[in-house]
Amino acid sequence: MESTPGAGASRPGDSAAPLADLVGTGLLVPCLDGSGRPAVELDQAASTQAHPDAAARVEEFLPWYSSVHRGAGYRSRRATVAYEDARQAILAFGGRAPDGPDVAILCRNTTEAINHLAYRLRLRPTDVVVTTVIEHHANLLPWGRVAERRYVECSGEGTFTLDDVCSALNAGDRPPALLAITGGSNVTGWLPPLDPIIEAAHERGVPVVVDAAQLAPHRPLPATADFLAFSGHKLYAPFGSGALIGPRALFETGDPFLAGGGAVDLVGLDEVVWTTPPDREEAGSPNVIGAVALHAAIDALGRIGWEAIEAHERVLAQRMVEGLRSIDRVRLLGPNGSDGSDGSDSPDGADGPHRTLPVAAFTVEGMHHALVAARLSAEYGIAVRHGCFCAHPYVVRLLGLDAAQVDAYRNEVLHGDHRNVPGAVRASAGLGTSGHDIDTLLAAVAELAAGAPAPVPYRQDIVTGDFFPVTDRAGWRHAADEPGAACSRG
Repeated sequence: MESTPGAGASRPGDSAAPLADLVGTGLLVPCLDGSGRPAVELDQAASTQAHPDAAARVEEFLPWYSSVHRGAGYRSRRATVAYEDARQAILAFGGRAPDGPDVAILCRNTTEAINHLAYRLRLRPTDVVVTTVIEHHANLLPWGRVAERRYVECSGEGTFTLDDVCSALNAGDRPPALLAITGGSNVTGWLPPLDPIIEAAHERGVPVVVDAAQLAPHRPLPATADFLAFSGHKLYAPFGSGALIGPRALFETGDPFLAGGGAVDLVGLDEVVWTTPPDREEAGSPNVIGAVALHAAIDALGRIGWEAIEAHERVLAQRMVEGLRSIDRVRLLGPNGSDGSDGSDSPDGADGPHRTLPVAAFTVEGMHHALVAARLSAEYGIAVRHGCFCAHPYVVRLLGLDAAQVDAYRNEVLHGDHRNVPGAVRASAGLGTSGHDIDTLLAAVAELAAGAPAPVPYRQDIVTGDFFPVTDRAGWRHAADEPGAACSRG
């Protein structure tokens, strides 16, 4: 593929230039008309491209790569320093003091971090975890394995209030053991009013874990949350690292989530003495490269500054939401107001403008969500995501599906047919997104919604539910047969 370095940095008439040229900016992707178009990457809520600082830091560190903590060689000692420096940067990113009571445990991603926490909290099946129906599966499924779940329901537009959370915390005859809540929806980009929610939970003696996967690249993390989980691959460091932050005391007793080398002080055939955290929780050889990259990405965000990031994303979000709302036959899901309000008009988010990230989920009347996404990619070079976004209960509510509709597609899925699984299209922006990118999306969606004919037939795969163009064009000829071609599952 050809590339044009710096292609996204500035475009004539672009009132919202990117804040960073991410790795791969300007790459040309093949389209069905035979052209190569600059890739428009509007799938940032799934994974971001690498920040150039993260890539450069990895390249600089690679010659010094070694296993950490137990090597006497110079490379090992240097790698250990880099790894532990990253841990301190992660703590600071989470609003924690380096010598405070909290510890940062390096994981693969948010999903592993939450599973790790679910194991280490040592909950009983009779314990109650309060969570919400808008959560990503990563903040739903682990709790169902270890405890009873009590849900905060959402409104038709996909939001809830502080009072709704308090009602769930107060319900039942057993106080909750935990509140597990998202910092930002990966479907609609809605930001729950975290600070008053955390305060209300703490007033009731309930600790809080925040799934900060979507929040971390866009806003400061809540320093008052007891636990934080987030991923590098959504934070411009796609090198396989993430973090769980929480009180050191929790991890000082009991068996660790993973057992193996590096987590112990002493092992006999019938005895083990676990070491202190965080090493106790990081058995095996850790992802040093991922930690180094995550550290670099955190530093890069710090140099840009949250004020600049929020201002940039406010413009993108408003442009995207207002543009989609103006297109006939397009339905925008979730809280449709995205004017960048700080929520001061409504502390609990119940009234007034809603705070949202630059994320928009929408449907096009008369077009399958998978077909919309396929055509945006194959005909316009625009990358979006479609499906239920690993948030099935939330999407079902946003679409307003009734029990009979859910049962119908569920029965088909159980028989291996994914063609009628409901869903939406999601466009999501970030540091590398420009106003021109948003305008390109809006123009393409407007053409599709107006009934623009497809240049070639599209075939839907029964097993995946995805659509693929029927063509001999290079780059698309065998698209349906590529391993992992499906994007709607999950």
